[in-house]
Amino acid sequence: MRILAVSDKVIDTLYSPQVRTRFSKIDLVVSCGDLPYAYPEYLTSLLNASLYFIRGNHDLAADHPYKSPPAPLGGVDLHLRSINHEGLLLAGVEGSIRYKEGPFMYSQSEMWLHVFRLLPALLLNKVRYGRYLDVFVTHAPPFGVHDQADYAHQGIRAFRWFDEVFQPFYHLHGHIHLYGTEQRQTSELGLTKVINCYGYQEISIP
Repeated sequence: MRILAVSDKVIDTLYSPQVRTRFSKIDLVVSCGDLPYAYPEYLTSLLNASLYFIRGNHDLAADHPYKSPPAPLGGVDLHLRSINHEGLLLAGVEGSIRYKEGPFMYSQSEMWLHVFRLLPALLLNKVRYGRYLDVFVTHAPPFGVHDQADYAHQGIRAFRWFDEVFQPFYHLHGHIHLYGTEQRQTSELGLTKVINCYGYQEISIP
């Protein structure tokens, strides 16, 4: 199964008809947030692929539907949900650390509560499928992996615990903008491959 994961930045070459040729074998589009909703809608339409998403801290608030659609049309919100897509187990948590007033930002304590709310679904996955999760989708990174020293881009402690305990094969995130070669885009946390999807990443899952 092939995933096109996008986050934070609209890529002109993807936001054009040539995306159909470049990514013709994509099965899923996954949005890690901070993108105009029309962008993942466009990708899933041209690629004829299913769309899953979580919101980033710069997404428009869902309680202002007259300013913008509250979510990408046709997409499935992964926030606090576990979904089985043709045998692939996905779950997600939206937002970043709260560094100012606004939607989709949370304290570290609130992120712990978000993660705990996923636990019943993960335990059920383990009983049904023999594993907790395949792909964990968030906007912010786990604490100490790809995060930055400034408070706004601090990683989430609950996400690191989640990866270490439940060991999904992949943890896809955004939020951390990449400007130089010194910043890593892929790291390993135990058995979990943590991927910063700033811009886009194509991921092939056996």
